[in-house]
Amino acid sequence: MSRSTSYPGFTCWLTGLPGSGKSTLAVEITKALHQLFLSCERLDGDVLRENLSKDLGFSPEARNIHVERVGFICGLLNKHGVNTCVALISPYKEARENVKSSLPHFIEIYVDCPLEVCIERDPKGLYKKALAGELKDFTGLTAPYEAPTQPDLILKTHELSIEQSVDQVLQYLHSRSLISTKLY
Repeated sequence: MSRSTSYPGFTCWLTGLPGSGKSTLAVEITKALHQLFLSCERLDGDVLRENLSKDLGFSPEARNIHVERVGFICGLLNKHGVNTCVALISPYKEARENVKSSLPHFIEIYVDCPLEVCIERDPKGLYKKALAGELKDFTGLTAPYEAPTQPDLILKTHELSIEQSVDQVLQYLHSRSLISTKLY
């Protein structure tokens, strides 16, 4: 059960390479916020691609349009007090900055994981396909990923447990007065 709020919501925007742990963290951050009786909607890049942006390819322009669309949804939800937790590669800094400038409580979380570890994890087998030449424009290999230069939070998922990462996010939200001291 979620409690509605009288203030605009916030957006936790998790960006990083494929396989870095964005989706897993988004699930757990959303659960943690729900346990604190805060409304939160998880927006996952793969699900959004299949529904909201199935008309888009993977060119830099198409990727930026996808980021813009997701940012728009976050804005609508945040305006009504619904927090959002976004797991989206969002490879281009400028697109993330544009979303950040449109949302009053945007928290950029860099899910920092070395490429070698992401390749080793390869939860969907995409790196294997990309390395075999079966996938074009694969972020981190044949398409660029522009890591944030000044994110609000960096989570090194190859060094931290999921629980430690979620705890860092909650501590950060508390430090920004986006969650109450009574709740956390």
